[in-house]
Amino acid sequence: MHNMTTAWSGMRGISAVPTYVVMQPTTLCNLDCSYCYLPFRAADKRMPVEVAAAVAGSVAGFTRNGRFSVVWHGGEPLAAGRDHLAALLAPFDPAVEHHVQTNATLIDDDWCRFFTEHEMRVSVSVDGPEPRNGERVTRGGKPAYDRIMRGVDALHRHGIPFSALCVVGDPQPGVAAELYEYFSALGCEVLGINIEEQEGVNTRANRHDPADVTAFWAELVGAWRRDPRIHLREVEWSLRYAAAVLDGTADDVLPRRLDPIPTVAHDGSVVLLSPELAGFHDLRYGDFSSGNVLTTPLGEILAGAATTPWIAEFLRGVENCRAACPYFGFCGGAHAANRYFERGRFDVTETDHCRNSKIRLLEGVLDHARDHQPTAV
Repeated sequence: MHNMTTAWSGMRGISAVPTYVVMQPTTLCNLDCSYCYLPFRAADKRMPVEVAAAVAGSVAGFTRNGRFSVVWHGGEPLAAGRDHLAALLAPFDPAVEHHVQTNATLIDDDWCRFFTEHEMRVSVSVDGPEPRNGERVTRGGKPAYDRIMRGVDALHRHGIPFSALCVVGDPQPGVAAELYEYFSALGCEVLGINIEEQEGVNTRANRHDPADVTAFWAELVGAWRRDPRIHLREVEWSLRYAAAVLDGTADDVLPRRLDPIPTVAHDGSVVLLSPELAGFHDLRYGDFSSGNVLTTPLGEILAGAATTPWIAEFLRGVENCRAACPYFGFCGGAHAANRYFERGRFDVTETDHCRNSKIRLLEGVLDHARDHQPTAV
């Protein structure tokens, strides 16, 4: 582990230039997943084209530094409809990469043609084999799995590569191998694993047995190493960090500054650092917004980020993590939304999300490595 007498040099302050922007084309979602954090997912509040045009104007300056992405997310983006989504995409420079996070239930041949025409990168939310998708239900409470699979089949028919995002509510041995086998067969290129979090309107506790969570990650690494046909987001990230520790470059892994990750809500309001805070209000912090793109250019909002009171408190929290936690070089400090929804403040340090998705992830990777030392030939 990193020498604790040497301060980590990454993640100091907030960058004025993001690597991507999250945009919410509609608050509406056609599903009603029980672990969802979104507060207005039953309402159809659509983003006006004026909001997209304002963001596109600012983003044009960011693309000069190389790749730049817009991630359509928050609600079910496809519920906005093809015509409206096309109108929201239109103001952006062709160099901008567009990504969509979707539950896949609305994907059909027409949507696949849309993705191809607009070169959209698709990520599908699905939680593994059918029995593991009990939380993913329609507004009428009916299972959505068959509809998700119809959407995935359409992507395959049209030769559209896709990523998958899986929420795991019971991380323990046995589950990881089952999930890896499933997603390998599903045909996704990249798999992201999120341990269920206590966030937003999902107030379910997120406590799991530490040994189970560590064993879950260790088993996932083992399954991937036996058949590395898909990219595992968290595992590959952990292995990069472990390699950096071994060659003495661990302090170079973290970005020098925090990515502001601006989330632009349907009405143009901008929440930084944690998309999960969009739409919430707090007596101390207000609505967490740092401004609105309809009245202030996004670049100006980002330049003044640290003046937002809750962000100033969060930056103090990052420094608290830096001073106290041996894992800081790997995680860069607990996410803002997890601090708030779990602990009610932003300057606290360790959260359940830290423990489950960072500390035990790294421990699981290292446990696997220790248990599978190469044998001498």
